[in-house]
Amino acid sequence: MATPLGHTVDGFETQFGTNHLGHFVFVNRIAPLLRTGSRLINVSSSGHRYSNVDLDDPNFERTPYEPFVAYGRSKTANILFAVAFDERRRGRGIRAAAVHPGGIQTELARHIDPARLNAIIEQLSQQLAAEGKPFQWKTIPQGAATSVWAGVVAPADAVGGKYCENCHVGQVVPDDAIISAISEGIRGYALDSKMAAALWKKSEEMVGESF
Repeated sequence: MATPLGHTVDGFETQFGTNHLGHFVFVNRIAPLLRTGSRLINVSSSGHRYSNVDLDDPNFERTPYEPFVAYGRSKTANILFAVAFDERRRGRGIRAAAVHPGGIQTELARHIDPARLNAIIEQLSQQLAAEGKPFQWKTIPQGAATSVWAGVVAPADAVGGKYCENCHVGQVVPDDAIISAISEGIRGYALDSKMAAALWKKSEEMVGESF
């Protein structure tokens, strides 16, 4: 999350290559092994609201690099991949969904300057205090709950092709909605089936494989 500008060994921008393209290839290579009733759960983030994908410049070759924008692109890609995978596999009884686990204290933030991270938390705390809600990190089990719910508890038709958070299906919110680790909602662009298909095609071109 929010890494300095870098590239994978294959030459992809670090976050897009690590968070999306690696999973895209791995999942599609093992997809023939999935049995009827299987589900793919992609771990995305509320950080998808930082940015839509940019299929014209996925590696920031012409766009000024911003760590959180790059993170947002990769997390939007996780959702769009789930949308496209679900559309392609639901006829075989295989479904896919994306989830936001919530704000959890892990090593994910190790690339973020501590001062900036503290400022983000302070801003979030002030926003929540105005609503009468104290800020609290989720525990690791709480953070895993939505993945478990979407994977084995919720009805497949309820979560297939959807974005889930806090053990329910997320609702579409305006593009100017607050971005935070605990605010809810999904940007409409992350569920756009045409964009999902375009990302699939672009991902195949980038990795040199067709699925």
